[in-house]
Amino acid sequence: MDATTAAGLVGNIAVIGYGLAAVGPGIGVGLVVSKTIESIARQPELAGRLQVTMWLGIAFTEALALIGLATPFIFAA
Repeated sequence: MDATTAAGLVGNIAVIGYGLAAVGPGIGVGLVVSKTIESIARQPELAGRLQVTMWLGIAFTEALALIGLATPFIFAA
């Protein structure tokens, strides 16, 4: 295997790794939003507080996706 083939293989593995890393945050955001909607349906008077908490949960969950995106660039040197 020459250097060009090895570099292409590493690049393809990084793309697959990011695809797998995006699955977890996608499921996490779906769960956060669904539970917030259920909570608002049960207690509509807390909608404002629940939405703030939901956005914080989404932000922290999406941070995992950004880490998954940045990791191949950090370690592919």
